[in-house]
Amino acid sequence: MRASVLAVATSLIMALVTPVLAENPMTQTTHPYAGLWVTDDDRVRHELLPNGRYVEARGRREGAYRGRYEVKGTHIDYWDDTGFTADGVFVDADTLHHGGMVLRRRERASPAPTTR
Repeated sequence: MRASVLAVATSLIMALVTPVLAENPMTQTTHPYAGLWVTDDDRVRHELLPNGRYVEARGRREGAYRGRYEVKGTHIDYWDDTGFTADGVFVDADTLHHGGMVLRRRERASPAPTTR
């Protein structure tokens, strides 16, 4: 019984992970744009992960959208996990124009130090 539960759990995990791996066989992107991109009012945040995936936050909704992306030169194409597509252009090293918005590169805040 225990072995069958483990087998089912392993199968479920592989079913969830395999499509992500198949979408982008590269483990690292080869462009300089990975990182956090934020609108000036902080309402929209895109985190371009180095494995070709992204996570978008909208307002207080962290992880509102997730999907994959691909950069060719200064052009970025997005495919979210629900099937929606979008694109954008990096106009310089720190500015992304996407969907009528301007997002700027931002360093991720470091976690607060813990005290003992």
